Amino acid sequence: MSLKTNEALLCPELKLFKKGKVREVYDFDDKLLIVATDNISAFDVVLPSLIEGKGVLLNQISNFWFDFSQKSIKNHLISKKVEEFPTACQKYADVLRDRSVLVWKTEMIELEAIVRGYLSGSGFKDYQKTGQVCGIQLPEGLKESAKLETPIFTPSTKAPEGHDLNIAESELRKLIDGDVIDKVKEISLHLYSVAADYALKRGIIIADTKFEFGLLNGEIILIDEILTPDSSRFWPADDYRPGQSQNSYDKQIIRNYLAQLDWDKTPPGPQLPDDIIQKTIDKYQEVYNKLTIVQP
Repeated sequence: MSLKTNEALLCPELKLFKKGKVREVYDFDDKLLIVATDNISAFDVVLPSLIEGKGVLLNQISNFWFDFSQKSIKNHLISKKVEEFPTACQKYADVLRDRSVLVWKTEMIELEAIVRGYLSGSGFKDYQKTGQVCGIQLPEGLKESAKLETPIFTPSTKAPEGHDLNIAESELRKLIDGDVIDKVKEISLHLYSVAADYALKRGIIIADTKFEFGLLNGEIILIDEILTPDSSRFWPADDYRPGQSQNSYDKQIIRNYLAQLDWDKTPPGPQLPDDIIQKTIDKYQEVYNKLTIVQP
């Protein structure tokens, strides 16, 4: 079903838990309904244009990885099938199908568990200034997009508004129980490594990614979304050239277009032309196909 607006709620009669930039979360007591919209944000601004089909693709990619990782760690998924959602959801079945999941409500662990296998983005900027990323000393002379000898755990703090802030692990331990951090770090590095190996065989480099975790009955489980182009930096392996920024499977197409405009990066954002919208959804579709379709 086509979604006509990025402002009104998709399910206005359900109890809203949280409306994010690109997802809506509805409250069902000990459960949550997470709905991936077709909204897209850039520079922390939700754009007026919709990327039709984006929410479905992101939800399906995330669900693929949840299935992939369930032998390593439990996750929050209860059901992906609309028919198994609460009765109140059935009125919105056509909207919710393929773009939503019913999950357990957890006590969120207040950190972004970021793993980097390559030096890019804010990590590269920090390295240029200090030779470190989140307090981790790296070898001298690394170029932009360089592959690291081993992946590194570079957490950030959860921010209610705006950008999350990179933080040294030693500082994070002053805020969060050390045993929890140890477990989150171990799981994050393992998940990144096995996912990166799998993706590379499919022609995709996962340069970095973020995971989120929650506590359910005292047990650490995987929550939110995982290993999507919105939560990760995906590069086509056959284009990889260290020493420069890389082509990307995420919304870099949109960022590049917006950077050419006379826009001060405050709301409201500009409308996107049809060709930019099409190129963007084509990239999401390509990464979905590469990761999930069984290869001969």
